[in-house]
Amino acid sequence: MCLLFIDSSNAQDSLKFQQRKKFIIVANSLAYSSLMVGLNELWYKDYPRSKFHLFNDNNQWLQMDKVGHLYACYYEGLAGIEMMKWAGYSKKEYSLIGGAYGLFIQTGVEILDGFSKEWGASPGDMTANIIGAGLAMSQSYFWDEQRCIIKYSYTSSNYPKYRPEVLGKSHIEQLIKDYNGQTYWLSCNVKSFISETNWPSWLNIAIGYGADGMIGGNNNIFRRDGLVYDYTSIHRKRQFYLSPDIDLSRIQSKNKVVKSLLIILNSLKFPMPTIEYNTESGLEGHWIKF
Repeated sequence: MCLLFIDSSNAQDSLKFQQRKKFIIVANSLAYSSLMVGLNELWYKDYPRSKFHLFNDNNQWLQMDKVGHLYACYYEGLAGIEMMKWAGYSKKEYSLIGGAYGLFIQTGVEILDGFSKEWGASPGDMTANIIGAGLAMSQSYFWDEQRCIIKYSYTSSNYPKYRPEVLGKSHIEQLIKDYNGQTYWLSCNVKSFISETNWPSWLNIAIGYGADGMIGGNNNIFRRDGLVYDYTSIHRKRQFYLSPDIDLSRIQSKNKVVKSLLIILNSLKFPMPTIEYNTESGLEGHWIKF
């Protein structure tokens, strides 16, 4: 009787995961197709087309846009991994296939860019996408956890007032468009690398990258309504940071809502004392850096 019960339970689990896998395949096929068609109709349709071509924008925005691509692709990969786990795939499958989820999405966008005369496929964007997906995939595959997490923080800058059509007219737009206010972090969990230590399991060490003084992609000179605006007096600089951080994913909770909320909030860097080095004034310290 016990053996029959076990076999029946295993059969039910197998059927459940088969149904989930079918659902994942169908749902993602529809979602991906809808996304590409929707982007083409809403964004690319009104711009002239061309043969597929590349566009080198690696020198723009002091590479902050590239780090943004890395961040987005990393989290899309994490979402894919969790989705594949739910469907019952093996660790190898959910790490490699699920982790590449963001790469599939972003590659589709780059292909659309490549056929648009206005833009072009960016090798730099694709490289950043691969690194972001690779970070999610490799940690899942080798450790079955994310020991080093990409995080984001933002502090409002003064520059959108000079060029709001590019850097954002509202606070919501500026969160995405104003690279001057953004900082991206690689937050690593010390305890997971050195288990034989009294170091708190929730306390990470984070290194960050940001940039400041950017009115335009390549320089601070631009045209608007036939007039030339020159803000070269504003110096463009890179910023590097070192700071402690809190890893909210290490906080245990049996409540699924709380656990999900902690995972979402963990994509943001916790405000902490920070050491900064920038290419204009050198070493600086902050009691609290957002």
